[in-house]
Amino acid sequence: MHSTDGNSTKDARQHWDAAQYATNGRFVAELATEVVTLLKAKQGERILDLGCGDGALTEALRANGAEVVGCDNDSSMLAAAAARNLYTVHADMTSLPFQQEFDAVFSNAALHWTRNQTAVLQGIRRSLRPGGRFVAEMGGLGNIAAIRVALQATAASFGIDAEERAASFFPSVQSYLELLEANGFLVETIALLPRPTRLPGGMSDWLRTFRKAVLHGLSEKDQQSLVDRTVRLLSPALQDVDGTWWADYVRLRFRARLVP
Repeated sequence: MHSTDGNSTKDARQHWDAAQYATNGRFVAELATEVVTLLKAKQGERILDLGCGDGALTEALRANGAEVVGCDNDSSMLAAAAARNLYTVHADMTSLPFQQEFDAVFSNAALHWTRNQTAVLQGIRRSLRPGGRFVAEMGGLGNIAAIRVALQATAASFGIDAEERAASFFPSVQSYLELLEANGFLVETIALLPRPTRLPGGMSDWLRTFRKAVLHGLSEKDQQSLVDRTVRLLSPALQDVDGTWWADYVRLRFRARLVP
């Protein structure tokens, strides 16, 4: 018997705990060196950090002398960003409130959290000044494939469609290239990059941090059961001989420019 609330499917979406993320997800910012380099932030530029989270990368961008605005839709993350003395805006990436305000839009590990990419790209286009650039890294085709398959199998026994709840979007190079071009961007570089990533807290902590939407509505007992079953399924594929856990990340990284 599984314990769920009556609105579990309707209300399920990814929520964040900034302290938990700092412990189990700090590698996301730490591995962003190459996409930050691709941005080539310049002193005096105004840059939007879309999906800024707790502001770790926003802070790094600001250190280069740029004026950086962090934007996120999670109150816990924005509070953590504010604690870094960063300027932030609370907004959903599918309905950005900006109009030709930025020289560049930057995003790391955020775009894949919505399937409504057209709304996101249109909002980014509105936010940029003529000729402005858009530099981002997100999950790409094949991202966390093993994790997703295992979680889909275990969640099914609880009456949960894990893929539907996660609502992630992991495109191929070609499909995202076409999306960018259809929304007014000239793509300068785009690549799909396999990046096996060590999980400092193990797979259980990763699931509880990055797949909260899948666990939503289950009792703590059933959450633990679902997580434990998923971990057992994944161990032969993603756990090293010394017990170290790895996530099968595949990243899509690109730099594009708004067509004048």
